[in-house]
Amino acid sequence: MGNNGPLNGLVVADFSQLAQGPWATQMLGDMGAEIIKIEPPKGDWMRHYSYGNLYPKGESISFISFNRNKRSIALDLKSEEDKKIAKSIIAKADILLENYRPGVMERLGLGYEEMKALNPKLVYCSSSGYGASGPYLKRAGQDLLAQAISGGPALNGKKGDLPVVTAVGQADLLTSLFIVQSVLAAIFSRSVTGKGQKVEANLLSSIVGFHVQEVTAYLQKGANPERSESGIPNPWLGAPYGLYDTADAYIAIGMSSVRKVAKVIGLEKYDSEGFDSNNIIENRDQIRWDFNAVFKTKTTNEWLELLLAEDVWCSQVNSFDEMVEDPQIKHNNMIIEYEHPTVGKVRTTGFSVSFSDTPQKIQKPAPLLNEHAAEILKEYCGYRDKDINDFLSKQQ
Repeated sequence: MGNNGPLNGLVVADFSQLAQGPWATQMLGDMGAEIIKIEPPKGDWMRHYSYGNLYPKGESISFISFNRNKRSIALDLKSEEDKKIAKSIIAKADILLENYRPGVMERLGLGYEEMKALNPKLVYCSSSGYGASGPYLKRAGQDLLAQAISGGPALNGKKGDLPVVTAVGQADLLTSLFIVQSVLAAIFSRSVTGKGQKVEANLLSSIVGFHVQEVTAYLQKGANPERSESGIPNPWLGAPYGLYDTADAYIAIGMSSVRKVAKVIGLEKYDSEGFDSNNIIENRDQIRWDFNAVFKTKTTNEWLELLLAEDVWCSQVNSFDEMVEDPQIKHNNMIIEYEHPTVGKVRTTGFSVSFSDTPQKIQKPAPLLNEHAAEILKEYCGYRDKDINDFLSKQQ
């Protein structure tokens, strides 16, 4: 395997678009898998949408975020020739990933049963908004909608305020993680049985599963948790947990007892045995308001020096510009850069896990649309130069 990542030799036929599928295949590509990104003629939907309307040199920053370490070929799957090309790639693939609406791949003649006959060892993963069947089958599935249905937003924010969804696409990215672990589990199963199988994931089930502790607590209690008035960030938790204002910014206090924190900050009112708990629910809002008033009297760094010396669980609250300069972020090499053929230098997130013998690396930037058509056609379909030229000329 050398230094090409632990998944070197694994081939993925990637029919996915937007975020949930592409981030999953990007992670597989980072670990050394060969990702063949099969795009529609106009490209992945994310090529035409971008966070903040950021299009450096015409390239979507959102597409770039989710599509490094891949090769691209554009195919019209309603064309018989292009469908034949897709099947040639699938026949040599270990994993197929798609996130069309349920039924689309079947109508295209690329559904699981047909591809299983073509490639019995194929791990075929379908990802959708709500699942392959059920009452929401015809609803549009999207991150915000899945978050809303999951109940999660009702956990966030202050009592009486609107529920709060996360700014990060939580349902999308959780589904990506579930996809990666599930397709690799299926690959392991194949190593034992010699057979592939179908894997199904969806946004709604992923985010409900992510709330395992919160849902289990609700089912035990039999009543919805009540959000705090003061802004404690979890309705199931009490004081002193949360974020506080300081003289110049904010500070986070984790699982430390009310009494311990009170002693350090000089709040005698709570320096007694009755406040030894790190999760006081009763009167939690008043405790937080009292703590907040004291925290405002010193800077974040002044408080960190005092609190860390007493082993209070605490941290600064970084903005993005502070996060990228954070010494631990730098030590973990979580901000990296690579060269893109159009954009130039791209700075992005690094690898969240490491491997001692097969380190991950960026071997390819996010591809231009159809950039690798010629080499893919030669490697996977046996096309000669004339056939390749004919194929490319039809797309112009």
